[in-house]
Amino acid sequence: MMVKLYSIFKFRCPKCLKGDFFESKVYDLRKLGNVLNECPKCKTNYIPEPGFYFGAMYVSYALGVALFVSIWAAANWFFTDISVWIQISVFITLIIVLSPLLFCLSKIMYANIFIHFDEAITGKKENQNKL
Repeated sequence: MMVKLYSIFKFRCPKCLKGDFFESKVYDLRKLGNVLNECPKCKTNYIPEPGFYFGAMYVSYALGVALFVSIWAAANWFFTDISVWIQISVFITLIIVLSPLLFCLSKIMYANIFIHFDEAITGKKENQNKL
């Protein structure tokens, strides 16, 4: 489990945890979300079939809903005097600012569902990462 989280939050190869997953950084809007064809370290194919990452739309939707519910709950629990229009403004601002991050997170999370860590490549065991 820890290797999956490491891969997701560091945007690393799900199989070896060493190679990059994307062509550029998250907020490089010219290459936003462009996945490399293969891992530069272990040569794992990141695009197993055409249209593979269409399934990441569902992950992106879930992340967007989680963001909306979190903002709505925080606004209503901690700031009871805030109007609905301020909540909507905050949500729209955050969704615009965080959209590139949510887009990239959805792709790497989706890839981690289908590409599994291989300890033979890295020489590390998953159990060593547990506390």
